[in-house]
Amino acid sequence: MSDKKQFYTKLKGQLDETTNFPADYMYKFIVPSTENQVHEVQSLFDNKGAVINTKKSKTGKYISVSIVLKVQTSEEVIAYYKKAEKIKGIISL
Repeated sequence: MSDKKQFYTKLKGQLDETTNFPADYMYKFIVPSTENQVHEVQSLFDNKGAVINTKKSKTGKYISVSIVLKVQTSEEVIAYYKKAEKIKGIISL
């Protein structure tokens, strides 16, 4: 099993144990500020009723993106992480 697949399997188990769905879930990402990555992250959550906050790092090289979204299942939580991981330079926290 790949590390990524193992990570998502473990995350699903943890979410199912600790979360009563539907629930508000907070995603946190860090993206480089060099290109349009913040917009790419925001567009993943467009028209979903998400609350999105951004904050630049002290050096201005990175932007922290926090997103709170009402999700229905642990599978939905993971689906957004899988979409986000395709964005260049993104770090999921």
